[in-house]
Formats: sequence, C-alpha cells, structure tokens
Amino acid sequence: MKIGFYPGSFDPITNGHLDIVDRGSKLFDKLYVAISVNPNKATMFTADERVALVKDVLKDIPNVEVIKSDMLTVEHCKILGASHILRGLRAVTDYDYEFQLTNFNRKICDQIDTVFLMTEGQYSFLSSSSVRELAYFKGDVGPFVPKVVKIAIQKKIMEMK
Repeated sequence: MKIGFYPGSFDPITNGHLDIVDRGSKLFDKLYVAISVNPNKATMFTADERVALVKDVLKDIPNVEVIKSDMLTVEHCKILGASHILRGLRAVTDYDYEFQLTNFNRKICDQIDTVFLMTEGQYSFLSSSSVRELAYFKGDVGPFVPKVVKIAIQKKIMEMK
C-alpha cells in the first residue's frame, strides 16, 4: 500500500491546495493531509478550525484523511507508514525552499522520499497569505477558495474587527 503525506498550514486551504490533493489522491492508496501546528506562526484559523475546514472540503475524496501534525514531518510519516511526502510547486521561487527541505528530510530519514506536483497554471500565483490579505482588505476571495472556506474567512474577519 502506497501512503502519501501532504503537510501544510492550510491557513486557509486554497483551490491550489485542492488541485494538489485531488491529483495526489490518485497517486497513493491513502493520502494524509496533515495540518501543521507551529506555535511560532501566527495563523488566521486555529489548528482545530483548519482541520475541520479541510475535512469538510475534502470529504468526497475517499482515500484522503485529514489529521493534525505537531511533529517533524518525517517522524509523522514513519508513524503512519507513509513512504512519500507530497509537495506542491507553484513557481521556480518555490523550488529553492523545497529543494532544501527535501534534502534536509532525506538526511533525517532516507527511507521517505518527496514527490512534487506542479500546481495548475491558474493557481501558480495563489497562496494562503495572499488570500488572507485579500480578505482582510474586504476583497472577494471566492475565486480562490471553496465556498465553505470563503464563508469561514468572512466570519473570522468579522470576529477580528
């Protein structure tokens, strides 16, 4: 059984992330989408809120399981039996960071490899941080996130004011 592990903050999950999950789910028998918990990173949504949102968005993909992760990616992969880390690349600018991260992870555990998928061109500019900024300034995030996420963002923005 091929098990993949797709880590990220997903704050919020975007259509670009969904593209990677959808295509990644076809590569693996089981794909874990891991909501990373980083206490040093300021997020719009709590980890539990992100888990709930991502579970809702991905509920129709049967071989995908959404989990929370508060440990090193390779360590979590070992526990779950994942042989591959799935990562998305938007543009050349992502490559340097991902190259370093992949080599770092391989140094920690050479039994776990990384698979990269290029996001669809229509999402190559899209990031969670740009969605958060757009929402903060009352822009329409609808074209960039699923409807349930748009509603959650609007609610969160109202709570912040």
